[in-house]
Amino acid sequence: MTDYKIELKDLTKNFGRRLIFKGINRVFSEPGVYGISGPNGSGKSTIVKIFCGILSPNSGKITHTHNGKEVEANHWYRHIGFVSPYLVLYDEFTAEENIAFFSAIREINFDKERSDNLFSVFGIQDRKDDLVKTYSSGMKQRLKYIAALYHNPEVLIFDEPTSNLDESGKETVYKVIRDLSANKIVFLASNEKEDISLCKETLDLKQYKAL
Repeated sequence: MTDYKIELKDLTKNFGRRLIFKGINRVFSEPGVYGISGPNGSGKSTIVKIFCGILSPNSGKITHTHNGKEVEANHWYRHIGFVSPYLVLYDEFTAEENIAFFSAIREINFDKERSDNLFSVFGIQDRKDDLVKTYSSGMKQRLKYIAALYHNPEVLIFDEPTSNLDESGKETVYKVIRDLSANKIVFLASNEKEDISLCKETLDLKQYKAL
């Protein structure tokens, strides 16, 4: 079981004069699935980017703690697996080359056995040597999950988790989420009822709009 904690203290974000959310105080320290919900434009993608260190809050603080020690922001990526519509894959590489490249970025040795197992789990083992530019949008979504899970992170953050997936892909993702949530912190940023039904609690961003 992971010993990881993400703590939000008075977290506030705005773009210019537009308030996105204000005064969020939450602690996530137990394994399980946590939802992030809200109307379109409410800040779901914004807050998960803050969780990952892609964006910074305007005020307040977010801290990551692993085994009792605070993790420096420039090392959060080592502990997070991230899937989102705006995550970049490299179309001129094969799918397996993408995973090897992300492995190099994280400064870990490429583990072909683990990679092959994940390609099998997500049903694209027979396409791992194809260029990503030949992939459908659904296959690219499956590859993003492989990239997110490959380094066995403590925290998984899935923004629009079932985007572009067919029913088979959704079933695979839901099974993976249920299995991983026994030992990891999993965030689902979504308004889909089926996604949110997996969550033991949900952060509703529309509650943090008051000026």
